Amino acid sequence: MYLRCNTRFKDGKPHRYWNIVESKRISGGKVIQRQVLYLGEINDEQKQSWCRVIEAFDENKQESEELALFAADKELPEYAKDSGIGVRLDGMELCRPRQYGACWLACHLYEQLGLDGFWRERLSDSREGKSWRHILQTLVCYRLIDPGSEWRLHRQWYERSAMGDLLEEDDGVVEKNGLYRCLDKVLEHKQALFSHLSDRWRDLFRASFEVLLYDLTSTYFESSPPEDENDKRRYGYSRDKRSDCVQVVIALIVTPEGFPLAYEVLPGNTSDRTTLGEFLKKIESQYGKAQRVWVMDRGVPTEAVLEQMRQSDPVVHYLVGTPKGKLGQLEQELLKVPWQQVRSGVEVKLLAREQELYVLAKSHGRVNKERAMRQRQLRGLVKRLKELQTMKLKDQKALLLKLGAAKGKYPAAWRVMGVDVADVKDGAEPVSFSFRLNRSKLRAVRRREGRYLLRTNLAHRPPEQLWQFYIQLVEIEAAFKNLKDDLQLRPIYHQLQSRIEAHIFVAFMAYCLHVTLRARLRPLAGGLTPRAVLDKLAAIQMLDVKFPTTDGRTLVLTRHTEPDIDQKILLEQLKLILPAQPPPRISAGGQRIDN
Repeated sequence: MYLRCNTRFKDGKPHRYWNIVESKRISGGKVIQRQVLYLGEINDEQKQSWCRVIEAFDENKQESEELALFAADKELPEYAKDSGIGVRLDGMELCRPRQYGACWLACHLYEQLGLDGFWRERLSDSREGKSWRHILQTLVCYRLIDPGSEWRLHRQWYERSAMGDLLEEDDGVVEKNGLYRCLDKVLEHKQALFSHLSDRWRDLFRASFEVLLYDLTSTYFESSPPEDENDKRRYGYSRDKRSDCVQVVIALIVTPEGFPLAYEVLPGNTSDRTTLGEFLKKIESQYGKAQRVWVMDRGVPTEAVLEQMRQSDPVVHYLVGTPKGKLGQLEQELLKVPWQQVRSGVEVKLLAREQELYVLAKSHGRVNKERAMRQRQLRGLVKRLKELQTMKLKDQKALLLKLGAAKGKYPAAWRVMGVDVADVKDGAEPVSFSFRLNRSKLRAVRRREGRYLLRTNLAHRPPEQLWQFYIQLVEIEAAFKNLKDDLQLRPIYHQLQSRIEAHIFVAFMAYCLHVTLRARLRPLAGGLTPRAVLDKLAAIQMLDVKFPTTDGRTLVLTRHTEPDIDQKILLEQLKLILPAQPPPRISAGGQRIDN
């Protein structure tokens, strides 16, 4: 048995890949080589480790024979002559398969953002030797890869992952109370992390902060309102359509490329219009009073805040969506203004009013999309109303409840539908109703399909740039979607306010890893999503290969599986190289013995 080397050239450099190979005689006296184990790329130090721990064991003679481990060797090196270990190949076991590829990638992204160094300076180990920074890294990577509760991380996920191997930690790092105590230590460093991240975005991706996107979302809790009046869980306008649940509001700032800069957790009853002023002050204190452009959706800024932005020194520029009712007020004036094409399928009209410029944008693609959505809703609503007519309900309240449910399911179609319920006494006869399409409302709605009315104090900017600024709001919508769906921001199982906010903080850091991966993919493999990459690499497993030795001990090889062809292509596209396989180790009675 010996080690065989195959050399490949990558990036102009030779790389050596090793296999344990056994010579075996077959019928006819022919000798063949059989690969016993693929080792991957090993360095000279690891090569010496292999020389110290492997020799051939002859099952027939029941004795060890010191053979040359490398084809070029005439004899064993001096350091190996008295330390060889006989290995029984027939006793090989494969143990503890666990997810490696996605965990390694998450840790790589974590290091690329400098989060390991950031937290090393701020989270000292406990007196018992517990590494808070490794606990936090595990929480963040878990949230990115396979999000769930801390209980699931503690009971299931960690032992099925290679996080322990990557961090060189045992399962004590996910002890349940330790996970909760770690959450109590991180929030005080939130503002420092925002500053750190802005530097990393600038260094890694040349991000600029001259255009910022601002928006809000909410996340709800299936619990009763807390008695503590300072608790942020309150009833309010729910963007999740769960007005029956208490919630908190999350305000988020991202760049047009999607890099998150800051966020705040606000009480659940916070109005959109009361948040912007404080955020303006925080951003100015962090990044200075540059001539920055704020892009926001309708309903976020108040007239007072917009006036404040116009009167600021220097002027704070904004581009804001407006309610569709405003379009009706300006419709007659806009009819007199010609359309200008700013890009394929997009036209605008410009209307100057005092210190502002109104921009009416029409997207032909959006027109077709909204029209198809409304037609689909109309078909669904008509079908449901006909079903209700056949039920012949005798309880008017029951009918109204069912009509209300139909309205909630098909809101866009309901706005152009007229429904009249007959006024009869309950139980006297079946309650009836009629419905009809309101064609005048439909025509008015169709005139506004695919149209956006924007207002701005950037009168000097070309209209195509204004349009580009506004459609970049999809980045912040994508951020909220990823936080809620991909990273499973909810359900939130914590009850303490501080831990609720710490949970959101961990999700925010996981989203930063997500964005970093997406930014790397964009120029190299633009058709791939971060989730697709994580799922693909998750198939790279790590396992322990165990060989009993002739002296009663165990040779343990911790190995990750060799990437398949698709995974190799993916790693090459991302310019990533998996780490070298760890060196072998010897254990006796379950205890590790250093070679």
